[in-house]
Parts: sequence; C-alpha cells; structure tokens
Amino acid sequence: MDKLFEMTGRRYNLFDYYGAPDAKRVIILMGSGAETTHSTVEYMTERMEEKVGVLKVRLYRPFSAKHLLAALPETVEKIAVLDRTKEPGAGGEPLYLDVVNAIAEDMTSDAPKFKAMPKVIGGRYGLSSKEFTPAMVKAVFDNLKTASPKNHFTVGIIDDVTNTSLDYDPSFIIEGDDVVTAMFYGLGADGTVGANKNSIKIIGEETDNNAQGYFVYDSKKSGSTTVSHLRFGKKPIRSPYLIQSAKFIGVHQFGLLEKFDVLGNVQEGSVFLLNSPYAKEETWGKLPRKVQEQVIEKKLKFYAIDGYTVARETGMGARINTIMQTCFFAISGILPKDEAIEQIKKAIKKTYGVKGEEIVKKNYNAVDQTLAHMYEVEVPATADSTFELPPIVSDEAPDYVKNVLAKMMAGKGDDVKVSEMPDDGTFPSATTKWEKRNIALEVPAWDPETCIQCGKCALVCPHATIRIKTYNEKELENAPATFKAIKAKGREFEEGTMYSIQVAVEDCTGCALCYEVCPAKNKRETGKKALNMVEQIPLREQERANWDFFLDIPEADRTNVNLTTVKGTQFLEPLFEFSGACAGCGETPYVKLISQLYGDRMMVANATGCSSIYGGNLPTTPWTVDKNGRGPAWSNSLFEDNAEFGFGMRLSVDKNNEFAKELVMKLKDQIGAELADELVNAVQKNEADIQDQRERVAQLKAKLAAIDSADARNLAAVADYLVKKSVWIMGGDGWAYDIGYGGLDHVIASGKNVNILVMDTEVYSNTGGQMSKASGLGAVAKFAANGKPTPKKDLGMMAMSYGNVYVAKIAMGANDAQTIKAILEAEAYDGPSLIIAYSHCIAHGINMAKGLESQKSAVESGHWPLFRYNPDNVHEGKNPLKLDSKAPKIRLEDYIYKETRYKMLTKAQPEIARNLLSQAQAEVLGRWKLYEQMAQFDFSNEEAKEEE
Repeated sequence: MDKLFEMTGRRYNLFDYYGAPDAKRVIILMGSGAETTHSTVEYMTERMEEKVGVLKVRLYRPFSAKHLLAALPETVEKIAVLDRTKEPGAGGEPLYLDVVNAIAEDMTSDAPKFKAMPKVIGGRYGLSSKEFTPAMVKAVFDNLKTASPKNHFTVGIIDDVTNTSLDYDPSFIIEGDDVVTAMFYGLGADGTVGANKNSIKIIGEETDNNAQGYFVYDSKKSGSTTVSHLRFGKKPIRSPYLIQSAKFIGVHQFGLLEKFDVLGNVQEGSVFLLNSPYAKEETWGKLPRKVQEQVIEKKLKFYAIDGYTVARETGMGARINTIMQTCFFAISGILPKDEAIEQIKKAIKKTYGVKGEEIVKKNYNAVDQTLAHMYEVEVPATADSTFELPPIVSDEAPDYVKNVLAKMMAGKGDDVKVSEMPDDGTFPSATTKWEKRNIALEVPAWDPETCIQCGKCALVCPHATIRIKTYNEKELENAPATFKAIKAKGREFEEGTMYSIQVAVEDCTGCALCYEVCPAKNKRETGKKALNMVEQIPLREQERANWDFFLDIPEADRTNVNLTTVKGTQFLEPLFEFSGACAGCGETPYVKLISQLYGDRMMVANATGCSSIYGGNLPTTPWTVDKNGRGPAWSNSLFEDNAEFGFGMRLSVDKNNEFAKELVMKLKDQIGAELADELVNAVQKNEADIQDQRERVAQLKAKLAAIDSADARNLAAVADYLVKKSVWIMGGDGWAYDIGYGGLDHVIASGKNVNILVMDTEVYSNTGGQMSKASGLGAVAKFAANGKPTPKKDLGMMAMSYGNVYVAKIAMGANDAQTIKAILEAEAYDGPSLIIAYSHCIAHGINMAKGLESQKSAVESGHWPLFRYNPDNVHEGKNPLKLDSKAPKIRLEDYIYKETRYKMLTKAQPEIARNLLSQAQAEVLGRWKLYEQMAQFDFSNEEAKEEE
C-alpha cells in the first residue's frame, strides 16, 4: 500500500474511513458507490454539520474484522451496510452479515471497542445498474436517524410490493457552481459520443480541469439514443453517477425534443444548443410548446445550427459530431475559441489519421464551416407554438405498453414500480410498432407510375418498414386522399386487383437501401426511381394515416402466393419488424425474409450478439404475430451453446409430435378413424398442406373438448405439434466460426432437421469489431491491427465434408433469387441445413446505403462464391454442389479497398498491406478453382443403370 502511494499519490488501506471523527451514523460499502457516499458525507458534515461518516471497504476477502473495527469511530451508534447484490434465501447480504458478525464477536470479547452494541442494518442499492445518487445516500442517513430504522431496505427502487424501499428527495443535489455539467443527446453512429470523448480528453489534458464523462446508450444498435454526461472542474470529481442538474444541454437530433424531457433538469441561465433542420427565423416556431416554455422560464441562452446541412456540404454525411463539438467549445467558454479549434483539429488528426487524409480534411472543413452557420435564437417573452408534445406511445397501445414500456422508452425506466413489472418475468412481443422512433431525416416515397412491382425494395428493407399488398379495389372505398395504389401487374391477378407499396415513415431509419436497389428508373427525371428519398417531417402526419389504413387491408392468402420469387415473398407479412438494428443492417433482411416464409410456425434459437440486441432488447420486441396470434417463438442462448440450444428445441418438437401421434392413434375410435389417419400421415410440404393440417387440428381440438379423459387432455395440450414446426438456429460469425463452433459441428453431425442461419459480418460486430475466424486475410480489426495474417475459415466446406448437410452461401445484394431458393431448399431438406449469409456491417467502414454493392463486389471478386450443396441430388445421380456465381471478374482489391477495414492498412502499413493483398488474391483464386473442380465431378452411376 505504501509503495502504491509513493508511485501514484493515491492512498488505500484495507478499510478507509472518511467523515466526522465523532460520527454517530456511518455507512459501510464498497465499489463506486463509496465515492458517491464520500462526496455526500463531505457535503453533510461541512454544510449541514451532520455527525456522519463512510467506511470504504477496499479488501473484502479475506475479510479482516480487526481492521474494520479499527477504522470505525468509537462514537458510532448506528451503521447501515450497503450491498450491491441480492442473496435470496439468506438472512442478509454478504457484507452486512460480515459486519454484524465482526461487531457482535467484538462486543462479546474481553475488550469491546464500543460501549454499547451499535445498531446495524442492511440495505441494497444499484441493482440492475440503478443510479446511486447523493439523494439516496442522504435517505440512508435519514433512515438511520429514526428511532426504528428500516432494515433490509432498498434504495433507488420503488418497491411497492414488499415496501422495502426508502423514499428520497431527487432535488437534493450537492454539486456546486465550481463544477461544469453538460449533457448531450444524440443518436448512435452520428458521432456524438466519440466527439464528447475527445472533448473530455481536450479539457482534461489541455486545461487545469479535472474531467469526467459518462455515456448512456439505449439497447439498440446505431441509430439508438445516446446521452453523454460531461463534468469538469478544478477539484477532484467524486461523482460516479449521471448528471442531475446541467449547465449546458446539447440536442444533436431535433426529433429527440419529442421523445425526452431534454430541458427537465437544466439550470436557470444555462446554455441550450440545438441541431435544427430549420432556418434561423423558423427554428423557434418549430419547437414544441413545452420546450418553448422551458427555455423562457429558465432564461436559457439558445443557440442553433443546421448541422446536417453543414455535414452534407462538407462531405461528412450524417456524422455531425465534429460540427456540434465545435459549437460546444465556441459557446461554452471552456477554452478561448481559437485554442479550442486548434485542439479539436489535433484530436481529429489523432482519431481519424489512420483512416486516411481525406477523412481528416473533411473534418477540418466541417470545423471551419461550423462557426459561420451557428446562430443565437432570439427568445420571445411568451411561448407561441401550437405544437404540443405527442404521447410517447399511441392511445391505441395496450395498457401495459402505455403504463410501463412507455416509461422505458422515455428514459425513465427507474420510475417503473416493482408492482408494474411482470410477475412471471415475461414481456409481451409485437411491441416495436408502438415505439415510432422518427429518427430518419429522409424516407422513401413511392412513385407508382415508375414502379415495375418487382418487390426488391421490401425484400432488402432491414426494418420491415416497406410493405407491399395486393387487394380488391373495393378496399379503397375509405382510403385517405393521399393513399397511393395502382393496378397489379401480372397474369396471376384477377381483374380489379390493386397494388400498393406503403412506408412506415415513423419507423424507417432512412438507410436508403431501397432506393439503391430499385431497378426502375424515371425516364422523365434523371436520378429518380420508383422510390426516392424525401424529407420525413412533412410526410409524417399523412403517412401515419396511410400506414394505419394499409394495415387494415387484408393480408395475402399464403396458399396462393408464389414463394419462389422475390415478388411473391414480399406479399407475405413480416413477423419481424422495426428492430433496433443499425440503419442499413445487412443481417436483418435475411431474418425478416425467413419470418415471412415460416414465421407463423417457426422456433428460433438465437446466439448472443447483434441478433440478440436487435431481436430481444427492452423495452420493445420486434418479433410479432399475425392476425391469428401466430408468430415465431424466439429465445436467446449463450454465445457458446446456441447450436445445442436449438438442437434441444428440435428434439423437444419431435418428441411432442411423436407423443401427439401416439395419442391420436390411441383415441382413434373416439376421434374418428379417417381424421386420425389424416392427422398422423399428413404430407406438409407447402402452405396449402400446412393449412389443411391446421384445419384438421382444429377439428381434433373440438372433438377432444367433448372427451373426458386424461389422454384427451394430454392430446389437447400437444395437438399443435401435429403441425410441422420450422426450427432455426441463428447467430453471427463470432458464434458459428469461433466460440460456438464445437457445438455447431456437433449439431450438424447429428443428422437432425435443424436450419442454421449464420449472419456473417466477418467480425465480432456487437462487441466493437474484434477479429474472428471469419475475418478476411488482410482485414484490420481489434487484435489484428496489422491486418489478419491468415485466410478466412471455410465453414461451408467443412460442413459439406459430412455429405448429409445442406449447405448454401448466399448474398442478397448479389443474387436475391438465389437467396430465396437456398432458404426454401434448406427448410425443405429433411436433415441439417447451414446457410451462410454475407451481411455487410457498419464495422466494415462503408457507406451503409451502398451495402448491397459491397455484397455484389464480394461475390464478383471471388471472395464470396455463391453456391448450394444439396445432398438429395446425389440420390438422383447429380452433383450436390451447384455454383451460383461465376468466376471472379474483378480484382480483389477492387472490392476490399472500398472498405475502411482493409483500406486503412494501406495508410498505416503500406508494405504489409501489399503483401497481404497478394496472399489474399492468390487464396481467393485457389479456393475458387477448388469449388469449380468440385462442381464438375460426375455423380452419375452408370453401373447401376446397366444393371437396371
């Protein structure tokens, strides 16, 4: 301890006491909560003259009762021990029990420290990452002050079931004027968090201030809400909790004014900075009335800038981080303006230099252009806006969504009471439709006259916000005036059939994949297509009405849809919608397509990763149900055992199916011989077959209701297993290639009928972009700063070696028809199937709007050959391997150097990059030749033919 002090200047003991030397009330705890308690004790002893203290536990095991007692003041009368854990079934939490034991043993010794046994109580705090603030610390001390303090309490949790929680006053704030507090609201991937981290570095390193930053994310991927909490001041900062009262508020996305009370905790006379898409003279009038009232009431200095216009004009795209950071330093006064700009440019060079000089220059230009576009908004004496804040969710939402989930959406999850939580731990599905995030600046608008009705836009939409329906024209009788429809094209449609494409503009993320994929060009206006990106805000209200009307139009009859075409599949309702995936995500289009094809009878085992974040995050769930209440059964598993988890699902389904058939035959006489035989021997190869079986099951259930026996009741419980279930095991390459490969290999070797979808981003996307065995040779990632030195693992080839596994490699952006064909064949194959899907990713360092082009280039370069390996072909004397892409026609560098993950190595290590490119090009060509040779093998059996 002494050596550490000599080296760092920081003194630590086994137990450190701080507070009044004659304290009567003491809190004992460990971890970051100790610093919050320290600063609160400092405030209470100096400002309120309270006799309180805190004992910080630095070493918990082995626990030294001797040193604990030595650190406590002899005057202590009451002690609260705080644990950040819950020990069900125990007499108390661990630290509490140890403290009670230590003091009790001392009191029975020959020389006890205290004249009388102090009263010791225990409490819990910080569970589930709950905040722990000075107000809560004061509540603990106040509880100790009472004649009969509440024991085994909680603080920071509204426990209205067992009534263990302590009340506290949120307005108790101890930070003084010497601490600058700033909060910034942004969206994931807009650069807000990165810019604020740089700001903290600049302030901490270039000034004499201490600096601190906390960054709060919601549970979605890029496009999620982020809130940055920055503190700085001359004194050491002991505030490991979020800001409660801010002196600067920056809102980097105008739509967030509708979602959060961004000015709710701003101090009077503070600064408010807004990224506004409106002109200077319009900005004030566009604010919600409540925001206007807050600005006036709190006498805020109001600044604004159209950051997106500056970003667009300086080549920054949607990244406004540098622009808003420059505004912050220009108006906050932390540093002189010129010095601040110099430091920002240094930070830009350090942060982005490895990505190329062009990116650095764009950021420099954005800094220079910012000050010319920022302006102060003149604040009138009264609010004049007619725009009232909308409710967080629609009034049509279920009560649970309105009363509980809406609080979480608004960032007030800590206000949810224990009684409001589901008592069995389940949360409802089909809830993303109530969220209405409104994060897109631009959304697609449909031009019916140009449309060729191909369905590609809906196919590639990562968030299922583009829907297509055909319907009888009589459905248009009560259509809104702005609802668009044209006659359906195709001989399969009857006279009077109409066709509509509808966009859920409030759920759209504005990724523009639909515009990029659209093949229909407007011959009158160059650059225009059947879908064109337009401003979202002017369309919001009318398209909300159009969307609601569209949803009421009947869904397509699944038995009459051609599932083998792109056009046909997109008439089916997606049962995976509005997920929290990144804008332009390359994974979710595959998931959505599978949900359209099999969602009403599918079971999903999902590996932890991106797919668990966008698939099962709170407060909302994208997995939904159809009008009959049928939808995917989705469950998340650990990274390492997801394949086994899905395998267990398959075994369970098979066993229940077997049990149901046994009971059907046992009750054959009571059910009816004909119905029993049809149920047991039903062929279920297509949608019509499935529908017929469902009708039989409905008849069965009706008959079972009149049979009073245990067998009848058991059969009723498992009758639905007579309908074919589609079991899918889904996850990313980190799971399938790396951590979960052992289990995956075991499952595909089992021969059981499971469908495996590997969404291959070639990197650990969800955890910051680490190298995986799926990463390409030469790609830069965490743990491969000099480029990955080994080739990509060929998972498809390894699976094909079993001979009885259906294997396909697909890329929707290169060949959407092949994608659909592979998924249909895999599900139809009676055995294990493995689909490896190229999934472009924000971690690749690409313009996500061009993600489908990246997929196409990957295929054309030979890096990602498309193929289908169907073991059933061998029985027909055919080669099981079918190559669906042609020989490489572009150089590998023409693909990989469009992506930052490869290109950055040419800047940082050009010689290494050249060598790795040469190796990678040779590896791609060699692998292609191997596949080509395998696809040419002759599997015909001439001897067998002669014998016949």
